[in-house]
Amino acid sequence: MFSSRNYLLTLLAASLPGIFVSGCGPRADNESPALVRTVGYSAMSLTNPFFQEIADTLKEEGRQYNMVFEVNDADNKADVQTKQIENYIASGMDAIVINPVDRTALGPAIKKANEAGIPVFTCDLQCTAKGVKIAAHIGTDNLQGGRLAGDAMVEAIGDQGGQVLVLHFKQANSCVLRVDGFVEVIKKHNEENPDRKIDIVAELEGGGSRDVAVKAMADALQANPDLTGVFAINDPSALGAWRAINDVGKTDQITIIGFDGAKKGKIAIREGKIYADPIQFPKRMARETVTNIITYINGDEVPAVTLIPTKLYRKADAEADPELKPQAKDE
Repeated sequence: MFSSRNYLLTLLAASLPGIFVSGCGPRADNESPALVRTVGYSAMSLTNPFFQEIADTLKEEGRQYNMVFEVNDADNKADVQTKQIENYIASGMDAIVINPVDRTALGPAIKKANEAGIPVFTCDLQCTAKGVKIAAHIGTDNLQGGRLAGDAMVEAIGDQGGQVLVLHFKQANSCVLRVDGFVEVIKKHNEENPDRKIDIVAELEGGGSRDVAVKAMADALQANPDLTGVFAINDPSALGAWRAINDVGKTDQITIIGFDGAKKGKIAIREGKIYADPIQFPKRMARETVTNIITYINGDEVPAVTLIPTKLYRKADAEADPELKPQAKDE
């Protein structure tokens, strides 16, 4: 589907041949500019560095393919994301990319895009609503990542066992899978080591954000003063947990396992605030999403789901990481 917006952008491309590229690769000097394609990207939350990195990479990668991304922040609100999708439809976007804020609530909006003939691509987070068509999904193997988080917890406290809290975000399918993988490993450890059990005492809503996690963690510490571990489903909630734990002077007592591997999370691992993260690869997700869009628009087949394995990242990895500057601090 090509809109009037695309027509105007095409005229702009024609008037600025040195800026735009042609087709699906860099433009040769003897080629004329191709049609500019517009794509709407509704990010789950641009306050989370993970999604900001996806947005930046989508725009950077898209420029190589005459693709212009309109980026919007859904602010973790399904109703806001629904309106953004509807606006993309009304604007006649050639494709839509979303990190679904809610795994099922976006179904009606995605169906409208399906009916309008606009392909919808999901990145990082999947949509599990019934009756919707997702052109392709690129994301993390979150079940595998959750298992690595469980391995890290066993590595850190398995010799003595103890009480563990999960800071969840159940409306995201990716987080459900992470917790499933984590619980699977903890159960196996407990079966093999009944004298050193790791008891998951609660799964609390951490909002996937630092502020919500601070309050949830503070409440959990009052109800469970003997906690020895926390699994937080992303870095912002892990950092929120650390702040609440630090406020009551229990950082030596409680081990935190996060998830993501965003820069602030890696710095926190280097500083010993977080023990380890199964890290994701947002730039790769974004680049492969752009490839899927181009492939799909060209009429070729794309894989329905591509899952990228995580890698466990500990303090030694952070200390050797060339991307972390020695003076960088968690703020």
